[in-house]
Amino acid sequence: MSHKKYFLILSCIFFIEFLILAISPHDRSDWALENVLVLVFVIVMALTYNKFLFSRISYSLIFIFMCLHEIGAHYTYAEVPYDAFLMTYFDFSLNQMMHWERNHFDRFVHFLYGFLLAYPFREIYCRIAYGKGFWGYFFPLLFTIAASMTFELFEWAAAELFGGDLGIAYLGTQGDVWDAQKDMALASLGAFVAMLIVIAINLGLQKDFAKEWSNSLRVKRKKPMGEDEISRLLEEKDKE
Repeated sequence: MSHKKYFLILSCIFFIEFLILAISPHDRSDWALENVLVLVFVIVMALTYNKFLFSRISYSLIFIFMCLHEIGAHYTYAEVPYDAFLMTYFDFSLNQMMHWERNHFDRFVHFLYGFLLAYPFREIYCRIAYGKGFWGYFFPLLFTIAASMTFELFEWAAAELFGGDLGIAYLGTQGDVWDAQKDMALASLGAFVAMLIVIAINLGLQKDFAKEWSNSLRVKRKKPMGEDEISRLLEEKDKE
């Protein structure tokens, strides 16, 4: 199956899920706010997929995360009835087993944000910036962490802007003053685990893995930059 066909199939499935979960959400205002970034992301993906096709693995990872996000948007992240679902169909309470007093669906999705999206970020970085060796794992990890932090800032700004019940529902802190920090930590952990898995796979399959890793850490330019680089550029400009 071609990458474009795979992308279109996943897009259709996601669109169907989106329409179903758009029917009578728990909080229509929160649902709309949760889907602002989804709309932006969908537009970007649609406009760029002819120029930048992801691997089927990356499309699958993105698809899983987007589907989980729509579940959170439908119920609001603090109200997703995962424990009621487990009790109804499996006669099992995860909250009771783990001694949880809060709804942890948001924590789960933040971890999966890092775990599922770190590889697509790596694919972007390696194919555009041509990152190799250590940097091909380190910078995608940092980018995932930075994106998680940016989203938390977006949440904070939206909560400040709208305030009231909508702000509380969108933040989903459930009374935890360290909610944002814990969310970022889980996203970072997820991305770290994902990169460890990618490293392990490449270590087993890539013959020149150690050499590439070593070369990536080698100093490529001996001369300092900063004021020395400014002087060099000024000299070149004077010669023109």
